[in-house]
Amino acid sequence: MLETLGNSLKDAVKKLSGKTVIDRAAVDELVRDLQRALLSADVNVKLVMQLSQSVKKRALEEEPPKGMGVRAHVLRIVYQELVRLMGRPGEVSLEPQTILMAGLQGSGKTTTTAKLARYFQRKGLRTGVICADTFRPGAYDQLKTLCDRISVPCFGKPGEPDALAIVREGLSAFRRQYEVIIIDTQGRHALEENLIEEIIQINEIAHPDHRWLVIDAALGQQASEQARRFHEAIGIDGVIVTKMDGTAKGGGALSAVAETRSGIVFIGSGETIEDLERFDPDGFISRLLGMGDLKAFVERAEEAVLNDEIDVNAMLKGKFTLRDMYKQLEALNRMGPLKQIMSMLPLGGMQIPDDAYDITSTKMQRYRVIMDSMTPSELDDPSIIGSSRVQRIARGAGVTPEDVRELIKYYKIMQRALKGMRGMDGGRFNMQRMMKKFGGPGK
Repeated sequence: MLETLGNSLKDAVKKLSGKTVIDRAAVDELVRDLQRALLSADVNVKLVMQLSQSVKKRALEEEPPKGMGVRAHVLRIVYQELVRLMGRPGEVSLEPQTILMAGLQGSGKTTTTAKLARYFQRKGLRTGVICADTFRPGAYDQLKTLCDRISVPCFGKPGEPDALAIVREGLSAFRRQYEVIIIDTQGRHALEENLIEEIIQINEIAHPDHRWLVIDAALGQQASEQARRFHEAIGIDGVIVTKMDGTAKGGGALSAVAETRSGIVFIGSGETIEDLERFDPDGFISRLLGMGDLKAFVERAEEAVLNDEIDVNAMLKGKFTLRDMYKQLEALNRMGPLKQIMSMLPLGGMQIPDDAYDITSTKMQRYRVIMDSMTPSELDDPSIIGSSRVQRIARGAGVTPEDVRELIKYYKIMQRALKGMRGMDGGRFNMQRMMKKFGGPGK
């Protein structure tokens, strides 16, 4: 959903940036493109119409800020209105807290609980998880397996039918040792009164600082009703939207939940334990429009990378040699899925082949062997590596010449992509320069 919506929005933006005159006809065409993109992503029709009217009115009536051209001004309006459409984010603090997780069956709540534990762990907080799902077979085993992978303790009592007793014991065991305690509850439907009563009682026992609702993006606009029902029961103060990578209805879930009093705190868009992102409307829309999200990128880099391992500033400028490539790829791998990380970089609409993201540990090891067979001058300046050098390197590393060329191809793709962060060259429209002028709604 995110990729499809993002491409549609970027196409609308590109079309506008190619116009020599921004008149009513150009604005009408832009609005139609925006409507198609948002409705295809299942965003509520009423919200789409409101956004369309606002974009049209502002584009035709507002004067551009001093020093900003008409095209950049209209795109700034689109950006601000899309951010406003997403609503305010839910509050997430990095301090001692207890979080109660609620959600429907099949929403990905248990997996999300482990991902959330990983998020707080990366932030340096001692985190523990309590499994209070006494209904679903294997719930505790699933959660404990996920927590074991990241060395987070998981409290549970398989076979114990009393979820309230488990929560009491878990809190007693964890409260003196851990700063963040996350309680995973049984998946339930908002209309199942007996299960709603159970989570109300858990809420009264735990006195959580946050009560977060996990919603599958496939629910689309129905997410609004579920959020309201849970909010009436326990006072939901944050929503996590999962499976954003696998449905055309994700825009509906995002916009519907944003309409309620519960802001979105995280979105999940992948299968790994790292695939949970703090929801920030500005960064989210910026990435959809191909402008990147440097704030999220730098934050992720600071969590995953040691200062003596990699020069993040050099990487941001696209300045790196083959000598640096292995440790940089290794560091990027720890930051999370490479495709997710690259989406945080303002690449100016540049398309990266999907196979370029397939940097596995096996490939990195092979790359290390290949680089060990290179001379210092080749590592510092890969451009000197011609056919004869490729043959020599391949023989020395015990690989095929194609393997050596693949390494060089990855290097060039990464270098070109990272350099793209500095904007588009020449007289073409510079998306990154425009972003500096944007600011969020009301700025």
